[in-house]
Amino acid sequence: MVIKNLKKFIKKYFQNFAYFYQRLGYRIFLRVGLNIAVGFMDGFGLAMFLPLLKLVDGSNTNGEEGLGNLNFLVKGMSAIGLTLTLGNVLMILCLFFVFKGLALYVSSLYEVVVRQYFVKKIRRKLTVLMGQLSYKSFVLSDVGTIQNALSGEVARISTAYLQYFATVQQLVMVIVYMLFAFFVDAKFALLICLGGGLSSVIYRKVYALTKDASRKLTFGTNYYQGLIIQYVNSFKYLKATGLLNVYNKKLIGTIEHIEETNRKIGKLGALVSATREPILILVVSGVILMQINFLGGALSTILISLLFFYRALSSMMLMQSSYNAFLGVAGSMENMVEFERELVDNQEKDGKYKLEKFNHEIKLEHASFGYLDSLILKDLSLTVQRNQTIAFVGESGSGKSTLVNILAGLIPLSGGTLTIDGHDRNSLNIATFQKRIGYITQDPVVFNDTIFNNVTFWDKPSPESYARFEKAIKQASIKDFIDTLPAKEKTELGNNGINLSGGQKQRISIARELYKDIDILILDEATSALDSETERTIQSNIEALHGKYTVLIVAHRLSTIKNADIIVVMNQGRIIDKGNFNQLVTSSSKFKKMTELQEL
Repeated sequence: MVIKNLKKFIKKYFQNFAYFYQRLGYRIFLRVGLNIAVGFMDGFGLAMFLPLLKLVDGSNTNGEEGLGNLNFLVKGMSAIGLTLTLGNVLMILCLFFVFKGLALYVSSLYEVVVRQYFVKKIRRKLTVLMGQLSYKSFVLSDVGTIQNALSGEVARISTAYLQYFATVQQLVMVIVYMLFAFFVDAKFALLICLGGGLSSVIYRKVYALTKDASRKLTFGTNYYQGLIIQYVNSFKYLKATGLLNVYNKKLIGTIEHIEETNRKIGKLGALVSATREPILILVVSGVILMQINFLGGALSTILISLLFFYRALSSMMLMQSSYNAFLGVAGSMENMVEFERELVDNQEKDGKYKLEKFNHEIKLEHASFGYLDSLILKDLSLTVQRNQTIAFVGESGSGKSTLVNILAGLIPLSGGTLTIDGHDRNSLNIATFQKRIGYITQDPVVFNDTIFNNVTFWDKPSPESYARFEKAIKQASIKDFIDTLPAKEKTELGNNGINLSGGQKQRISIARELYKDIDILILDEATSALDSETERTIQSNIEALHGKYTVLIVAHRLSTIKNADIIVVMNQGRIIDKGNFNQLVTSSSKFKKMTELQEL
């Protein structure tokens, strides 16, 4: 119960610490422990300067007089058989600083290890969560936010980690030095604390401004990433229509906004850095005057206390600089927390049953689907038998692709039921079903890699994988083209297959799906962007698969689906007719009109 309440307290009042603790666990405390070790080694080393000063000015006649609370150092030397001599004091002083160096080395090395672990864990977690994100949620997401979170924000989170723990490290050093300073001269220490506290009040406004600017920077970066994605995807259109300059002005305006925010954060950081040391010297000078003139302090004790306090105040100023730098990227942490929460809240709702193979049928009963309050599909019932070829036709917006996405398990129903081999979709581990699916769209997916890696999806080269590769490229009628290339299957295809024609890209996509061990092949307007000759060639390849796979085709050109077992005619989200080509030509007025328009 106590631990649970402590966790709630930390989460409420120390949100940043809680964020790092959730991802690093005990490593935080180990790192802080190493910082404490560095501080104490440095503190003890500095404390040895007081007996050194006494020895140098000859004021220490009996060994311990005038050392006050630091007498334990001399007693400790005596306990190990060392007398208070210049050589012994210098030896102990050097030992403390050697140990400090070792502790600092271990601390710095461990900091690198923890930082790598932290960044790797963030990237791995985001990758896993993205892999579990439902398709419906992905479609509704802002692509700029996703792009920025997976790339730029991770880098900024890494900076946030560095600056946060630099702040913690300096805080630890401040506490250690203050403990030593209080131990030497409590009154002097108290005055310095008051001066240091005053500087923190001065910087509070700077911290607030920096954090606000950081949030604006994160928002602007998300928006910019979205614009860049659209810029790349729409470049051809923008170039061809003379709108490139207009869009560029929008991009430049966003860039200027981002850089203006960066400039503001930089100015605030420069203000903290520039005022740090002057404030420190003013505080120290004022306290020394007060201590000597009004409180009657001894100069030797003040000098050692001053050494501690100079270190403490330096650490405090560095802490303030680090904290301000941390606030400069704190908006990224808030953005990442929100992004992770959205990914978790919109995960695919998977059942437990794992489908090893599709054997019988996919069945829809009284199915409906919609976004928000608008229904796209209404009261659909359909059965897809194993190894049937079923085509879906209808006007644009009739719901063909949405229906196929539902059959593929990409989006859940708003109402009704979907069963696969008798198992309700909600009881299935949907990823196991989707492994049995090959999916080809009118925009073929081609990766910037070799033909072999594109087709095999980075399968390890082996006699078996090469045999499957050869079979797949023959079935996709792309083997003859590959054999004419100097590097053959090792040919690099370039960004989005820039080195291929539209038909060649599509055949590479088909070969990839056939390389996989699948039961269902989905073609969503797969040949609509191709010329007639290439379309006929690819269509003959697809028809050769008839009866070997369950084939679902979303088609615009009716000539490509004449041999389908069942053609489903859709209109305004409903199935209005079903049958083979010849049946529908005579029984469906809608389908007959479509064939007449296409002169079939």
